[in-house]
Amino acid sequence: MIAPQDIQNWISLGLENSEVTVDGDGQHFEAIIICPDFEGKSLIQRHKMVYSALGDKMKSEIHALSMKTLTPAEL
Repeated sequence: MIAPQDIQNWISLGLENSEVTVDGDGQHFEAIIICPDFEGKSLIQRHKMVYSALGDKMKSEIHALSMKTLTPAEL
């Protein structure tokens, strides 16, 4: 079973300089991702960046992930 910490680590590795917090029950997860690389990007572009960081894990290991993607200036 996947733990929230696993997802947090995968996103952090894929998005340098990001601050990631993930909560969840093993199937449904909620992530807050703060990353300066989101600056100037649309919500869809930001989500694609996160999906890219997670790679195939979104297809096979993670059932559901909701996320808030923010830049440091948006806090």
